[in-house]
Amino acid sequence: MLLDLREIIDVPGASLPFAFDIDLSGLESGSVVKIGVPARVEGKIDNEAGMILLTGVLTADTTCVCARCLKEFGRHVELPLRASLAEEIQDETECDAYLIVGGSADVDEIARTAFVLNTEQRLLCREDCRGLCPTCGKDLNEGPCSCREAQDPRLAVLGQLLEK
Repeated sequence: MLLDLREIIDVPGASLPFAFDIDLSGLESGSVVKIGVPARVEGKIDNEAGMILLTGVLTADTTCVCARCLKEFGRHVELPLRASLAEEIQDETECDAYLIVGGSADVDEIARTAFVLNTEQRLLCREDCRGLCPTCGKDLNEGPCSCREAQDPRLAVLGQLLEK
């Protein structure tokens, strides 16, 4: 969504609130397999003594896959948004501001960038998830498997002595 900032660019202390829905589909990566439509972006843009600052929050419901047990689970995401906006950028390599083009700011780009940069790649369904047995694939959250513990090949000869 392009926001017209011409009415606040030259007015220190001016503010412009915004709220809109955004489609984040196509940004799924890592453990995030589905992003609920629509996601919501709310906030405001302030002119603070000539510095244009965007603050807000991005909220979305996502479907994720646990990195240990591979089960799907839902996760509500609330990401804070904070970005500087500038009409011109002197040194693009050292500036983290978003460009105001034609008096407008692309809030979609800011929200999408924040989502991509702040989404964890490895998510767990719960902190104490035990994962899957590497031998038989049983979900260890449901109980222990019947596999024997893997034997260290360096100790195989000692294991043969204990069997006798």
